[in-house]
Amino acid sequence: MSKVDVDVKTARAVGGQLLDWYEQVKRDLPWRRTRDPYKIWVSEVMLQQTRVETVIPYWNRFVELFPTIEALADAPEPNVLKAWEGLGYYSRVRNLQKGAKVVRDKFGGRVPDTPDEISTLPGVGPYTAGAILSIAYDVDVPAVDGNVFRVLSRIFLIEEDIMKPKTRRTFEGLAEFLIPPGRAASFNQGLMELGATVCIPKNPRCHSCPVKEHCRALEEGVQEELPVKEKKKPPRPVDMTAALLRDGDRVLIRRRPDKGLLAGMWEFPGGERVEGLSLEDSLALHLREAFGVTVEPGRLFVQVQHTFSHLQWDMRVFECAITEGLVRESDDVRWVPVGELETYTFPVAHGKVVKELGGLV
Repeated sequence: MSKVDVDVKTARAVGGQLLDWYEQVKRDLPWRRTRDPYKIWVSEVMLQQTRVETVIPYWNRFVELFPTIEALADAPEPNVLKAWEGLGYYSRVRNLQKGAKVVRDKFGGRVPDTPDEISTLPGVGPYTAGAILSIAYDVDVPAVDGNVFRVLSRIFLIEEDIMKPKTRRTFEGLAEFLIPPGRAASFNQGLMELGATVCIPKNPRCHSCPVKEHCRALEEGVQEELPVKEKKKPPRPVDMTAALLRDGDRVLIRRRPDKGLLAGMWEFPGGERVEGLSLEDSLALHLREAFGVTVEPGRLFVQVQHTFSHLQWDMRVFECAITEGLVRESDDVRWVPVGELETYTFPVAHGKVVKELGGLV
């Protein structure tokens, strides 16, 4: 099994002890009260890059607004993005809605129950496919996420880089071998639960681990050194600038392009600092190119930061006055009363500006 040798006796022991522990201590999470594959799918997509505590209210609201595959598939995208606002990584929900449309049109509204078919859905990779198939349909397939990488690397002392595709296949094969027949739903969730609550990244609670007697990393005293993972490059710092343009009680916002970072969301107009120019001059250039107007940046209204996986925005928002020209409204450019901004979907950084404006109303 690619450098990981596990005998059947050990596999059965680990599986049995993990199942017993999970049934005793599992958290009461709303998506664990259903076997609806659609609602489980929603939870798994939300839980990518997001903590459980944050996801719970979002999941409850999302499945209330879009209770079925058909409801999500038929919903206007702005409504779906608004329901997702604050969770970030918006490509997740766009793919979720695309997937819902495929399920509606190609699979008669029923989420596929085979690995080959479910893997054709947009945004559904090996982990998400495994989670849905095992939890909703009791298919004996693995679901290997970051928690599972950590747990298995420690139990079986796997010192290979988990970022490499070959290593990922090793973990998937190992996880599948460990599944007690017919118990994939509880086993997979048990592994995730163990990683989330006991076998945590720093200061793991080894004394509470149900399988500590089998943990080779604990035996060697190297549990905190695993899993082995190549360090990512730090996010690139980017100076951003944006304009707060007023017309009475209205402010100017625009929609971002349909493709690329934060696609289709609304923002206060501006952009990256132009090399060789000050923030104010960069902002004036951006607005001249976007709207054909001349603006005079005034006082700094607010400074906000936001970190993406690859970028770190430092955004300064200036109050501006138009000294020449006129901004015309369109589907993608609007003058909006401050009190109505909450009905639009903004990226987190621009959402902070909206909150600052709200305090002035």
